[in-house]
Amino acid sequence: MYIQIIAVGKLKEKYLVQGIAEYAKRLTPYVKFQIVEVADEKAPETMSEAEVLQVKEREGERILAQIKSDAHVIALAIGGQLWSSEELAAELDRLGTYGTSHVAFVIGGSHGLADSVLSRAQQRLSFGRMTLPHQLMRLVLTEQIYRAVKINRGEPYHK
Repeated sequence: MYIQIIAVGKLKEKYLVQGIAEYAKRLTPYVKFQIVEVADEKAPETMSEAEVLQVKEREGERILAQIKSDAHVIALAIGGQLWSSEELAAELDRLGTYGTSHVAFVIGGSHGLADSVLSRAQQRLSFGRMTLPHQLMRLVLTEQIYRAVKINRGEPYHK
């Protein structure tokens, strides 16, 4: 299975980069795993709703350019479904069993995802009603993908 995370912005925080690298390394024996960073749109601190929409659309175009036509897309969105780790594992197992070998998780920028990206997604996933920094979300998602793979293989999870 090929699992991809497509995310807006470049990670600069060393502790996040190191954490993600650790879980990515742990994933390599089990799946092909890749994180693709797309540029965030430079924008002023305060913007009108129309300007925010433009920023999301430009970032959305960059995201969509990275999504292959055969990918099953799961967009991270506050209004998405709430899954337990076991439910995420079951969904990845279901997708792999029924012929979907490419799963792309999408994490938007600080303003969220464009409607065009949400429309492309087959599913929306939420990690709760709290807003988390999109940079931190990469680490949390990578860890949960690793946990899901370990659950599906019936192997113990090493913290």
